[in-house]
Amino acid sequence: MRSPGKMLLAVLLLAAPMMACAGAMRISSPDFSEGGMIPAKFTCKGDNVSPGLEISGVPPAAKTLALVVEDPDAPSGTFTHWIVWNIAPGTKEVAGGSPPAGAAEGTNDFGNAGYSGPCPPSGTHRYYFRLSALDIAPHLKAGASRKDFDAAIQGHVIARAALMGRFSKD
Repeated sequence: MRSPGKMLLAVLLLAAPMMACAGAMRISSPDFSEGGMIPAKFTCKGDNVSPGLEISGVPPAAKTLALVVEDPDAPSGTFTHWIVWNIAPGTKEVAGGSPPAGAAEGTNDFGNAGYSGPCPPSGTHRYYFRLSALDIAPHLKAGASRKDFDAAIQGHVIARAALMGRFSKD
């Protein structure tokens, strides 16, 4: 027979993964569902503005948030559509059509600072909105490259969340 202390420890160990997941960071959009089609308004076929985003479960230790939007299905390899950092960790919503207040934007693979929406050459592509909680605020100048951004956050990500949407010009 197990002692009460060992039984409690066993219960806590079994519950630990569920407790860790309960506060998991999440990103979603009121404009499209996970795995759903991204409306044309947010792409090169429409207004080419960023969709609205909703954020929850940010860990208390986060100093800032960062967001990357990328297309892993691009013919030349992963293509970056948006890089944003120094998003306040208390941010719950990002309005469509604009970067989060006070955040900095990097240069995307179109060569522009800011958001450039989905625009696949053919077929249906997946677009990942990858949110990272960081234990530092990256010291990067606005317009920084993806390479510089990745180097600045390396080793500082404490939580991640992703939202995937699809788009086809066809």
